[in-house]
Amino acid sequence: MDLIFADPPYFLSNDGITCHAGRMVSVNKGEWDRSRGPDANHEFNRAWLEACQRVLKPHGTIWVSGTAHIIHSVGFAMQQLAFKLLNDISWVKPNPPPNLSCRYFTHATETLIWAAKNKKSKHTYNYKLMRELAGGKQMKSVWTIPAPDRDEKRFGKHPTQKPVALLERIIQAASNPGDLVLDPFMGGGTTAVAALRLRRTVTVIERDPSSIRLALARVFAELVCVLVWARSFQTSLDLRAVFVDRSMGEAVSGPMTLTSTLVHRERKYFFVGAHRREVVYSVVADSLEEAWKSFQSSPHQSEQILSVVKTETEIYLAQ
Repeated sequence: MDLIFADPPYFLSNDGITCHAGRMVSVNKGEWDRSRGPDANHEFNRAWLEACQRVLKPHGTIWVSGTAHIIHSVGFAMQQLAFKLLNDISWVKPNPPPNLSCRYFTHATETLIWAAKNKKSKHTYNYKLMRELAGGKQMKSVWTIPAPDRDEKRFGKHPTQKPVALLERIIQAASNPGDLVLDPFMGGGTTAVAALRLRRTVTVIERDPSSIRLALARVFAELVCVLVWARSFQTSLDLRAVFVDRSMGEAVSGPMTLTSTLVHRERKYFFVGAHRREVVYSVVADSLEEAWKSFQSSPHQSEQILSVVKTETEIYLAQ
């Protein structure tokens, strides 16, 4: 991989409250965001960072976002793994939610750590472009970028969704067209949207079905045609035993020695509208002909269709 962007769990789900759209709401996002204690949290951060380091090209870089709850652990783990720390960026949110307890400063920033694979890496930094975007001056490490707007959430919203403008700046700064981009915590798919807009090849990883559906809808709105290959494993084996080395320009993968049982197979068709450029209808069907018949008998039959995207999902349980 040439570039990795990671937005890992911040471990903020502690049954507290926050303010959203003028209302008091719970901070809980899901079990995946609950802290397991500082030692376990740090071990988790070190494990996924180690996996990312393995698939980075020799001169590749990684960006990790976080708040004070995890970013110090991430930075320490990077030092333990001998990453080369390049910059820490302060992302400033112009209109953050107020602090309801009135006992702390309002949380208005997040930190981004930018690091190269190791001390020998000669990382990509598109200095001229960044200077141009900064109005002819050197770009500073404090970025004021608004939170995702209503248009970015028109297909739904993810609790930790990042603005497309933030990911576009990261990708423009540290990669080139045609480069490989990875997001190991896809969430709502912002990295995929930004990468595709900027003509990068993108790979994303996500375990939550609702987040995958949201990301697919956002990607379909960007593209006329998209090929999706999804594979999900549920296993107690150490998946880090799978070795991937892209340092020579091609992947060499050691096979996993396990047997598996097919437990679910599904073929789904997504109808993308010609005018709205979004998914206007979707149906599970055995063939395109069957899907068209279903669409023509649906309330959306008057919609002009630009393209039909087929996805096939197979879920296996490892034995």
